[in-house]
Amino acid sequence: MRLLVIEDETALSEVIRAAFTDEKFEVDLAEDGETGYLLGSSGMYDAIILDGMLPEMDGYDVLRKWRQGQIHTPVLMLTARSELEDKLKGLGLGADDYLTKPFDMEELVARIRVITRRQGAVQIDYLELEDLRLNLDSGVIVNTETQQEVRLGKKEFQLLELFMRNSGQTLRREQIAEKLWGYDCEAEYNNVEVYISFTRRKLKYIESRVLIKAVRGIGYRLEKRND
Repeated sequence: MRLLVIEDETALSEVIRAAFTDEKFEVDLAEDGETGYLLGSSGMYDAIILDGMLPEMDGYDVLRKWRQGQIHTPVLMLTARSELEDKLKGLGLGADDYLTKPFDMEELVARIRVITRRQGAVQIDYLELEDLRLNLDSGVIVNTETQQEVRLGKKEFQLLELFMRNSGQTLRREQIAEKLWGYDCEAEYNNVEVYISFTRRKLKYIESRVLIKAVRGIGYRLEKRND
């Protein structure tokens, strides 16, 4: 999953990034409201942590503009103020959750997991397609017919999760690179090719019927192998 943290306290942002990186999230940081608003408007994030008080553009204004623009990415707001009025203001503008500083990092991680799963109403721990199951907690893929399994590396996991959540859709190389490495990364598109190759090998290892097919001149999509 990919997380955007919009927080002007650099030290706090780095602590948050470290905590979520340990949980297999890819984390991007923004230190002001305008930058955060632009990044969050991209639709590339699974969740956003948004500070209420920010330079350039207030966090509440950022959230208001997103919701007015039909950006429905789950948002958890942070604030140093505990007044009920501030909490109600954020929730009224469309925040999915609210946490007052200082907070416990484990609670923040747990709350983000809740709001990212809430959209589907039923919490799930895995994704399935044909005979392929991806365990979202362990990063293990399993052939549900033979029970063969193998653990994915971090980027392989993120790549396969992206494909399984967009099953049947052709994903452009640029989309994949942005989702896995972010807008400001220096990753070349051949990095996408490398991790596609690694992931294909593991799908082959468990003898899954699911494969990653190249769509010439466009990108890749996940589909069932025709035997």
